[in-house]
Amino acid sequence: MKKSFIARVACVALSAMMLMTGCGKGDSKSKEDNSLQKVKDAGKLLLGLDATFKPMGYTDENGEIVGFDIDVAEEVCKRMGVKLEKVGINWDTKEMDLDAGTIDCIWNGMSVNPERAEKMNLSDPYMNNDMIFCVNADSAATASKDLEGKKIAVQNGSTAQTLLSESDIGKKCQIVAYETNLNALMEMELGLVDAVFLDSIVANYEIGTGKKAYKVLPDGLSSEEYAIGFRKGDQKLRDEVQKILSEMKADGTLGEISTKWFGSDITTVK
Repeated sequence: MKKSFIARVACVALSAMMLMTGCGKGDSKSKEDNSLQKVKDAGKLLLGLDATFKPMGYTDENGEIVGFDIDVAEEVCKRMGVKLEKVGINWDTKEMDLDAGTIDCIWNGMSVNPERAEKMNLSDPYMNNDMIFCVNADSAATASKDLEGKKIAVQNGSTAQTLLSESDIGKKCQIVAYETNLNALMEMELGLVDAVFLDSIVANYEIGTGKKAYKVLPDGLSSEEYAIGFRKGDQKLRDEVQKILSEMKADGTLGEISTKWFGSDITTVK
């Protein structure tokens, strides 16, 4: 009787072990990286962006989403054999859209910081950028110290918001967050805020191409780099896009697109 009982216990234990082993294999398969194949099977890459971020990706007067990042992504998709689909997102909840599968990547002049590197699988940086203070051309401010006690606007969910709030000047001014940089700049033009803290690429584009009556103060807070954000497990898709970007750099296509938007090749892709 005892032997029979022991045998039954051993059998149950063996069955449980086999079941656990089977589940483990199933888990392994479920974690397989099919990110690149998924995009190819769908025939499209879903690119998430704040469609007001000139000149990286924004909606023009004809209602079309255009920009440097868009032109580059279009060429990448062409070489991948898929179409580019542009998806407007709320910048403050971009990581949620990415994790939910609403988009395949965030590609929109996105600055690199430790928090984003932790939450996303980032490409190599492809462009440098400075974070600066922008004021109306007739402003009396000539340096950031002149903004103490003033209202400074930032984009909600941006690295600008984090950098300014943690800086000395940020502790001596009133920070006002808006949904987009465009909203922030419009509020500055109306005199509702005294300055906007944002990307130099955006400010200089508005001043040069947009002919806006702004000026950039000489002392900003830091330099940053732009990268593309993918889901943590999507290594194959990330690597394929990175490989194509390097090929575009080598054959001059990336430089041509950069010159179209910035007057010269300012990309840092290797």
